Amino acid sequence: MKNAGLWFGVFVLVLGCVFMWQSLSLDYSSSIGPGPGLFPLWLSGILIGLSLLYIIDSIRKNVIHITSIMPRGKGLGNVVTILLSIVIFMIVVSFAGFVIAGTILIFMLLVREYKWYRALGLSVVIALLTFFVFQTLLDVPLPVNELGF
Repeated sequence: MKNAGLWFGVFVLVLGCVFMWQSLSLDYSSSIGPGPGLFPLWLSGILIGLSLLYIIDSIRKNVIHITSIMPRGKGLGNVVTILLSIVIFMIVVSFAGFVIAGTILIFMLLVREYKWYRALGLSVVIALLTFFVFQTLLDVPLPVNELGF
């Protein structure tokens, strides 16, 4: 129950099975050669095989306890901050727009290491630069607020 390798192997096995099931809905071959289902079917089959080998190996030899790989102290704080900032970004981006949500996300990540005013300045510049590159140069539509950013 505490073997992290076993749990990871089971997760990858389930993921491989889902990919294989989805790839079966695609044509394996076409009139001109291999179809769109060939590559994902073979890759998911390889993924399933490797995950089974990893599960066997993690049960027999390399038992990795979950408590030994979990972060502690500042590392745990960093992980929680990253997850929390992503959740807040997903909530805020739909009504506040990309620039404001991105500024909040980057600020939350930087304020732990920089003074608050430097973190805020960097956050605004990075969010605006990212918005400009994707919206203007790459023509990727990003969520905006009533003000257009």
